[in-house]
This record gives sequence, C-alpha cells and structure tokens, in this order.
Amino acid sequence: MAAILRARFLTLPRGYQAKATAKALIAAAGSVHPHDLTPAHVIEVDEQIKTGGYAHATRRQKANCLKSILRWLWEEHGAPKLDGLVTRHPGLRPRNVTASHEERERIMAAAPDYMRLLLILCSDLAIRSGTAGRIGPEHYDAERRTLRFKTKYGAHLTLPVTDAARELIESCDMHSRDSFVRQLQRRNHTHGAPPDPDIHEPGPLDRQTRDLLRAAGITRRITPHDLRRTTAVAMLEHTHDVRDVQAILGHRSLQSTIWYLDHDLRPVSRQTLEAIKRPFLVSRKEKSA
Repeated sequence: MAAILRARFLTLPRGYQAKATAKALIAAAGSVHPHDLTPAHVIEVDEQIKTGGYAHATRRQKANCLKSILRWLWEEHGAPKLDGLVTRHPGLRPRNVTASHEERERIMAAAPDYMRLLLILCSDLAIRSGTAGRIGPEHYDAERRTLRFKTKYGAHLTLPVTDAARELIESCDMHSRDSFVRQLQRRNHTHGAPPDPDIHEPGPLDRQTRDLLRAAGITRRITPHDLRRTTAVAMLEHTHDVRDVQAILGHRSLQSTIWYLDHDLRPVSRQTLEAIKRPFLVSRKEKSA
C-alpha cells in the first residue's frame, strides 16, 4: 500500500495536507496490502491528528484528507470501508476581529522597531506573523522593492514593500543571515532596552503583543493576525474582487479566502437582483412570441 499511496499522493502535485496525511498513513500501515488495512491503522492516524496540537481548521483539513484517501483505497483498491472511523471536526466560524485606523496607529507608535516591522508586515502586506518573523535579506529585492518568500503551504509569493516597511528593512544589514526582525530586536537590546524573548514562537509573541496593547492604552484583544485580516477586509472593500484578496493572502485555494472572509462578503443589492432578471424576462417573451 505504501507504493500505491506514494504514486498517488507524493509524486503528483498535491496539497500540503494531502501529502502529509498520506505519509502518516504510510507510517502507520507500512507496506500492508489495501485489503489488510485495519481500523487500528486508521485510529492511529486519527489520534495523531487529534493530539498533534494543530489549529481546529488544520485538524479538520487533515481529517478530510484522511477520509478522502480511505474512500479512494476502498473504491479503487479493495480496502475495507474505514472512512467512518475518522473523527468529524465541524467547521468553526473564523475570528472576525479587525483593527481601526486609530488602533493601528497607536499600536505602531508604542512598538519598538522590531515589533513595529513585524506588525507592519502583518498589516501592510497581510503576511502571517510566523512568516513575517523569518523574512530576511535573502527575501528582499531592493531594486524592485519587493519581498519574495514561501507561504505557510509552500507557495511562492511576491509582494511590494510599503514605505513604512522599507524604512525599517533598509536599516538592516543585508549581508546578515538573521531575519530583519531578529536584527532589529538585537539592536533594540544594544541600545539599552532589556532583552526580549524570541518572538518567532507564538507564546513570546502573544505576551509581547499583550504588553504592547497595554502600553498603547488598548483594552480589547488584537492579534498580529487580526492586522492581516484588517488588510484583507480593506482590500475587499476597495477592489470588490475576492481574487485580489486571495493574491495578497497567498491562498492557493479561493475557498480558503472565502472561508477567511465569509463574514465580510459584500451584500447583494435589490437593484442588482432586479437587473439580472431582465434577460430572463426578455428571453421568455421571445419564446412565447
């Protein structure tokens, strides 16, 4: 079965989660024949998904991939029907918090340079905080003023750099192997500020963001990811084209973008509904004539 799964899921272009899930099933079941696949193999992979520390959306995606693989093995290779053993993870409504212009300005004014750059990358360029913390000189094209990097799921994305981000980026050492945020963080410590924990991990970043909100006098919870969402919503409102939002977020699938913005899609006007009926009315009159 390992050879079958490798040929189907690991050698052809597939999504990241489909490949990862296929690898997990190969590790659990080894080279057994599809006929010999057992509930224990499926339960082992299912437990890995449930206890792997993934976000709910990732668990749900991995579970759906596992179901699809098991159904394919059942339909095409005579494996037992075991997809019913996979835990169902119902969809959750995504967090829909966005920051106001005033809140964003207060946060940026209170932030040290390294936090300000990270938050500008999350806000101006809608980059995930984890990716923003790793971006360094190798990703920056000074002549074109662009950043080119890999997204969470391995897609290549090129984004223009805003003036605010450029000012901080170009103050860094372009020959260093350290990320821009790390360089600015070390510079902040050199200038007499107490050392800060590494913000490349969620825990320290969450703590420093809470401290920054308090320093800015903001009482409600705002995360770096909320700044990414704020830009995505603003892009939708400005261009009225969800594919522009997909481009800046770096989503491979438009479905991911729709899920991300499902509470911010444009309302349909009555005027539009009336207008789109007219061609059908004309067509009916022509037929009856």
